[in-house]
Amino acid sequence: MSLQNRLIEYRDGDTVLEGRIAWDDSVEGTRPGVLVSHAWGGRSDFEDGKADDLARLGYAAMALDLYGKGIRGNGPEENAALMQPFLDDRAMLQQRLLLSLSTLREQEEVDASRVAAIGFCFGGLCVLDIARTGEDLAGVASVHGLFGAPGNTEGNSIRAKVLALHGWSDPMAPPEAVDALAAEMTAMGADWQLHAYGNTMHAFTNPAANDAAMGTVYDANADRRSWQAMTNFLEELFGA
Repeated sequence: MSLQNRLIEYRDGDTVLEGRIAWDDSVEGTRPGVLVSHAWGGRSDFEDGKADDLARLGYAAMALDLYGKGIRGNGPEENAALMQPFLDDRAMLQQRLLLSLSTLREQEEVDASRVAAIGFCFGGLCVLDIARTGEDLAGVASVHGLFGAPGNTEGNSIRAKVLALHGWSDPMAPPEAVDALAAEMTAMGADWQLHAYGNTMHAFTNPAANDAAMGTVYDANADRRSWQAMTNFLEELFGA
């Protein structure tokens, strides 16, 4: 096996974005593509590492960029300032996400007819929004994601299968938000499932998360279990 990667520039109007794709060049031909959507700080080593992990499993995985080439947050205040415009304008967010998905499909390593998306924290909300647009992709997996509905997708039908991997003690997605997501997904006709991990807070897959007051705490068991659930989900989607 030889793991490869390259940076990919793409544009949304005047905004230059820079994603990173990873793949195993011992796999012949095209293979399923997985879009990796970043947390609130922007594309980082964390998302690039997840793309590498997926490449080792035989996928071509692209860590997207929502904020712009080289634009990253450095702490909660900067991260929130970068994320908030997209929460305020979900149509803008969805446009940039669908552009990123289209860019993944265009890569020579990717079978454009077999793509999925995963995302962490803010990225979890992002991949749910991809599904909410009605986009035709195999599935999305939201990992300790935010659940708030965008307000511009009512009446759409969800074609992607949906997996939510959730810490039950996550203060950013309390039980009432989980109930609302279940009702929303059901109303939109989604094939959806939810895995909830007890006594588990937000950001449970990130080893750097250690702020109980903020509600962001790494949990090794939930990290391991959620990764297994997600890889099982991808295997179901693509028959790997």
